[in-house]
Amino acid sequence: MNVASPYWYPFERGDTRGITGVEGGIVVEDEQHDDGARIMLERGCLRAPFAITVTVYGWMVHTRFFADEATAKQAYDDMKTALVEVLRLLPKEDEDPVLTEDIDEAVESFQARFP
Repeated sequence: MNVASPYWYPFERGDTRGITGVEGGIVVEDEQHDDGARIMLERGCLRAPFAITVTVYGWMVHTRFFADEATAKQAYDDMKTALVEVLRLLPKEDEDPVLTEDIDEAVESFQARFP
């Protein structure tokens, strides 16, 4: 099993902050993880005051909407922590494939925990 790093860093060196995000809002936070994920927080979105979009490359794109900043920021931190658990299941390029059912179950569990 892959041991995912807990560390996140700014996507594109932070250059995406302040631009329009996928939900039509201004990007407040945008981070990536070397093990295959990205998480973005926007404010002033088309559908809600705040949105978080999570991508696990090749496995999931998931968006949540929030009415207030404090709740959105807490969810952003909670989701980053939970994503590391999903990333632990993804194989590295030089590893044999793992059972996709395990990854599918982890993705479904993440989406259920963060609807």
